[in-house]
Amino acid sequence: MDKLSVMNAYCRIVERGSFARAAEDLGVSPALLSREVKLLEESLGCTLLTRTTRSMSLTDAGRLYYEESRGILDAVGQVEDRIRDRAGSVRGHLRVNASSSFGQMVIAPFLPAFLDAHPDLRVTLSLDDRVVDMVEGGFDLSIRIRSGMPDSALIARRIGAMRQRIFASPDYLGRAGTPTRPEQIAGHQIVSFLLGDHATEWQVNGPEGAQTIAVDPRVAVGNSLVLRDLLIAGYGIGTLPDFISNAAEARGELVRVLPHHELPARDIYAVTASRFGMDTRVAAFLDHLRAALAG
Repeated sequence: MDKLSVMNAYCRIVERGSFARAAEDLGVSPALLSREVKLLEESLGCTLLTRTTRSMSLTDAGRLYYEESRGILDAVGQVEDRIRDRAGSVRGHLRVNASSSFGQMVIAPFLPAFLDAHPDLRVTLSLDDRVVDMVEGGFDLSIRIRSGMPDSALIARRIGAMRQRIFASPDYLGRAGTPTRPEQIAGHQIVSFLLGDHATEWQVNGPEGAQTIAVDPRVAVGNSLVLRDLLIAGYGIGTLPDFISNAAEARGELVRVLPHHELPARDIYAVTASRFGMDTRVAAFLDHLRAALAG
């Protein structure tokens, strides 16, 4: 049992007064937190929290464990802050994994500034559109875009969101016509993302509520940048994430199809193996990444 991780989770539960709210803060499921607290109580041989369907309260032992744990975590935080504040403290080797399109469109533009800011840091950036085992691959950080993260021994921190919309080129729409209702999509050429969970059907939200659009792709590709280029070239209608579509839409190369409809938003997660914090290398990288996403 990772005691610092469990202490952090337990303190968050107490401070938030809810397993669900604490789980949301930590990027894990309430079920995982419940199992961790149960294991903690078993290891201590006492009950820390009394729970009913409507309320949660601390036992005397639970209050004592919270107070002592809070002090330990605060001390660890102070040490980490002092280390981060030291000049040249970001050093060593940072290994990052991300999808190809996200790496090229979001990470690559800020990478030179990040390297200039931390000259003592070596960086390995691995781009792969398939989900890799970050522990087996030796990665310190993995950036994943998902509708939700499954329970695992890894920690996923939500750092942003991505919107997914439907696009085509003006040339294609001029030739094939512009759909005005979701069901009209079925009569068009479709370019789909091979690795996506919407390769053969799109779940869209619009004024009519949630709808499912069945699609039969003419072309399926495993890279979103290739998909974008095929759409710009006029090969059909497809969906793109905003970090890929924004520039092409601004240039007029792509236009929104069914502009009042879009696929459900997805969250951008920073996934690490650490359960109770992150080292200075990861923290520095995520500072630059958050700035890029905000910009």
